[in-house]
Amino acid sequence: MHTKQYPYSLLYIEDEDDVRIKYLHYFKQNYEKVYEANNGKKALEIYSKYKPEIIICDINLPDISGLELLEIIRKHDHKTKIIMLTAYSDTKKLLEAVKLKLTDYLVKPVSRDELKQALHQVHLEYETYEVISKKCLLFKENYTWDYQKNVLFRDAYEIVLTSKERKLLQLLCENINVTLSYENMIENIWDDYEEDKYNAIKILLKNLRKKLPFDTIKNIYGEGYRIIIS
Repeated sequence: MHTKQYPYSLLYIEDEDDVRIKYLHYFKQNYEKVYEANNGKKALEIYSKYKPEIIICDINLPDISGLELLEIIRKHDHKTKIIMLTAYSDTKKLLEAVKLKLTDYLVKPVSRDELKQALHQVHLEYETYEVISKKCLLFKENYTWDYQKNVLFRDAYEIVLTSKERKLLQLLCENINVTLSYENMIENIWDDYEEDKYNAIKILLKNLRKKLPFDTIKNIYGEGYRIIIS
């Protein structure tokens, strides 16, 4: 009887339902938290909310390609381990994928042994290496967000933020190119969702926007908010 589950969260992105269902059964037996997506937009929403430690992604998705999706993630996340799946061996795409610092690149159909070997390598990387981002995000007017310290600067001077303003800005900066809904922000800042938090997040956004260059946090009508880099 299988009893061991690895203490990692995993996001599996595959648009073919029968293939996804088959592999999901295996993943759920082996990992504590497993998420699924059948397109890039849904995958980005799940990634933004849950920050899975492992991503297994098909290169062919109906809305955006797996390469484009992972390029978005890799702009600000070099820690998450990624395994790319493809139905064909293409040297050009393989070279593009290498730039994304993948743990592995597997050609479909993928055998259980190949998948287990790739995931074993993921586990070894997590046990052996610690990746710390030292990058800074640059805004207009010499504003800078320090990812490592979670501090906002203008020139060399720190901008004072409340604890919730800092948490919200951190969330937005970790999700460049992703539009976050009120629900996304509330759940990440307060760890729950209650009706009274809706007005609280609007006030928090209003105050934070005053401390940043104009239009840095943009309202995407009907969807939510996102960071805009000029």
